[in-house]
Amino acid sequence: MARFDKISVLNKIAQAPMVPVFYHSDAATACSVVKACYDGGVRAFEFTNRGDFAHEVFAQVVKYAAAECPDMAVGVGSVVDPATASLFIQNGACFVVGPMFNPAVAAVCNRRGVPYTPGCGTVTEVGNAQEAGCDLCKVFPGDVLGPKFVKGLMAPMPWSRLMVTGGVEPTEENLTAWFRAGVFCVGMGSKLFPKDRVAAGDWQYITEKCEYSLKIISDIRK
Repeated sequence: MARFDKISVLNKIAQAPMVPVFYHSDAATACSVVKACYDGGVRAFEFTNRGDFAHEVFAQVVKYAAAECPDMAVGVGSVVDPATASLFIQNGACFVVGPMFNPAVAAVCNRRGVPYTPGCGTVTEVGNAQEAGCDLCKVFPGDVLGPKFVKGLMAPMPWSRLMVTGGVEPTEENLTAWFRAGVFCVGMGSKLFPKDRVAAGDWQYITEKCEYSLKIISDIRK
């Protein structure tokens, strides 16, 4: 069962609107990354369903976060079907993210009070997801659609909460473009976790990148 309900999760993301997106097959490494992000001010972390037995690693990460990062909401990403959503919710997922919109996943998440953030590439997809109860929709792939897509969508649909993932970078220029376009939050993956830094166990680098990114976002939103 999720440690935080839908309202709590959305509030955490609103207060620290940068969600790290990460996968690793080694649970100890994944836990270290979660702690590094937590120390950097992150309060919602997306562990992606990218490898065999990912749910087993995820379960360990959730238990670790509950003990060492008590305010962290751990969610799952790369979910495309309801069975997978159910599996990860059973393992404690506080939110579910996918690369596409699947109404069947929305039904599973709504039943359990877990936020579902589907990937959407058109205004119609965002509208359909909102009708299905998705409070936060993912603009994906962000590097293809760009900030102009967000700005264009927000004009007729200003109530929309959008998270952009794909092509988001921990730089002032990149983050400014997205937040000024109107995103609610950003999801950040490879740019936040260079493979060489993870391999070297340079957790301080990740902590500092999170702090830096959140500081930029805070300044933009003033």
